[in-house]
Amino acid sequence: MAAEDDLLVAFELHSPKRIAEALQAGAHPTTPIRGKKPIEILIEMYLRSDRFAECLQVMLDAGARLDDRVLEALLLDDSGALGRLLASEPEVLQRRFDVNGAYTSLRNVSALHVCAEFNSVNCARTLLDAGIFVDVRAETDRDGLGGQTPLFHTVNSNQNYCRPTMELLANAGADLDVRIKGLVWGGGFEWETIVFDVTPISYAQCGLYAQFHRREQDVYSNIAFLYARRYGSEPPVRNVPNKYLQPRPKDQ
Repeated sequence: MAAEDDLLVAFELHSPKRIAEALQAGAHPTTPIRGKKPIEILIEMYLRSDRFAECLQVMLDAGARLDDRVLEALLLDDSGALGRLLASEPEVLQRRFDVNGAYTSLRNVSALHVCAEFNSVNCARTLLDAGIFVDVRAETDRDGLGGQTPLFHTVNSNQNYCRPTMELLANAGADLDVRIKGLVWGGGFEWETIVFDVTPISYAQCGLYAQFHRREQDVYSNIAFLYARRYGSEPPVRNVPNKYLQPRPKDQ
């Protein structure tokens, strides 16, 4: 149990070294923890960092399996492997994926949505070069929620980690006027939220919601980038950061 707890902490920190140590101490790479495969817990974890692919590779080397070569390439951001798969299986561009995630729903999405969520920028570029539509839509659920384009997954990511893919998609001509009925954020987690009537820019601003835990500077930086791309000017932003929330000096 101690080794399993250490493994979960290592996942939370995206620490390849600590994952390897936990496995050496007895944590098993495939035995379920709290009803989920360890590799699934790693993938759905909320941190976004450039250590994720290395963490995933440590688990795969230890015997964990995704049983999906395309998804594995996307999550590892292995554009070479993805390119080889596309050469033999061009239908990958039309495939749909279901991935548990802590943030924007990855239910019934394209390969480009997965790249956007995990900032797999090299694979995203490979997909675009292969002809995937930059504004490919996710499917909607029975309530009509979803239908987002990949860009939505990049505009308010943890630590603003997905900013490079956001810029890639915007530069590739992603539509900034897409409007969807609603979008599930954090589905299945205690912070699950439905955001209604959203565009990429308004969804970026949702980073200000308390449950999103995003840095205000990142939120407005992304809004400024997207707004400039859409309207050709800087947004008329006022009072950022929110000065009225800051403690005022006491009268002398």
